[in-house]
Amino acid sequence: MKDLDQVDVLEPNDAFILRVHGDVKRVLKDYQGALKDLDKADVLEPNDAFNLRVRGNVKRVLKDYQADSEDLDEANVLEPDDAFTLGVRGDVKKHVE
Repeated sequence: MKDLDQVDVLEPNDAFILRVHGDVKRVLKDYQGALKDLDKADVLEPNDAFNLRVRGNVKRVLKDYQADSEDLDEANVLEPDDAFTLGVRGDVKKHVE
């Protein structure tokens, strides 16, 4: 994480680094930090399926099921039949239907 933090300081507007940083924060259960990085990455490079999948998963954990569903639906359009996206979408649908 220390290396990613340093890269983030050197390249604060690099969407790829923000996506990776956000995913690492998700794994470390820093969901608010992850969401901040993933939202910024989405502004810099919208419609990235990886970013939408990870951000959707973070929103699911935070119980923001409507926003989660929107991200995952969009990720599924961009990269249909991705196992991670479909698995998380299936879990979300239990909460919104």
